[in-house]
Amino acid sequence: MSIYRHRSHRVPGLNTASLPDLIFTVLFFFMIVTHMQKVAVKVKYRVPQGTELTRLTKKTAVTYIYIGRPLPGLERVAGAGTRVQLNDKFVSGHEIVDYVSAEKNRMSPEDVDQMIVSIKADRSTPVGIITDVKQALRQAKALRISLSAEEIRK
Repeated sequence: MSIYRHRSHRVPGLNTASLPDLIFTVLFFFMIVTHMQKVAVKVKYRVPQGTELTRLTKKTAVTYIYIGRPLPGLERVAGAGTRVQLNDKFVSGHEIVDYVSAEKNRMSPEDVDQMIVSIKADRSTPVGIITDVKQALRQAKALRISLSAEEIRK
């Protein structure tokens, strides 16, 4: 009889007790960090290029207006020319004033003072349409306007 018994040595199994905690932590992280797109853009736009650009800092007080030609398949509904889009619908000049006023009522008083209207227009949009939008914004007392552009790549 031998003094020492020979046992078969096995590698211990991997402890997976904390795995659900890790998965839920990662899930909550992505839920908090991810920004969901709220508006489906229905116009084609390629923003113009610029050199002296600045980024918007507080995006909660930013309202976007999209200007361009309707996407393929929407020409029958929206028309063939250049259109203005607010939220998920196409609008005309007097509807911009009502929309911006409703946005101001929805915001907190601190955000109303910081409200910026960002115009994302196609580079081939006639200046007259952008001028009409800016006049409507002036009537709505939305005086902080930002025109979107992309940086020129060298």
